[in-house]
Amino acid sequence: QVQLVESGGGLVQAGGSLRLSCDASGRTLSSYAMGWFRQAPGKEREFVAAIGMIGSTRYADSVKDRFTISRDNAKNTVYLQMNSLKPEDTAVYYCAGRWYKVTDDIHAYDYWGQGTQVTVSS
Repeated sequence: QVQLVESGGGLVQAGGSLRLSCDASGRTLSSYAMGWFRQAPGKEREFVAAIGMIGSTRYADSVKDRFTISRDNAKNTVYLQMNSLKPEDTAVYYCAGRWYKVTDDIHAYDYWGQGTQVTVSS
């Protein structure tokens, strides 16, 4: 079993930056693909970014060139660096993990954190 805890959310002005962290316990993350998803009020949860075991990455078109996902397996932590934030990035951000293969399919992830709120003011 993998437990995931997100942190780093908050209130930021448009154009600003935040770095989210996802700390894992229970298992080492080195064999897991990890993803970030987000859910805005009244909307479905959507894919943001994912990273494979050896560092391959995928991004949603809406965040490409602004967000960067990374991982530190020694610290059992995954990060999401968010730059040039926009009001439409406002959402609860969730970290998720799955065994082995990276994917942007939300239904393929087995482990989820509780989420961290990101609010971008205009």
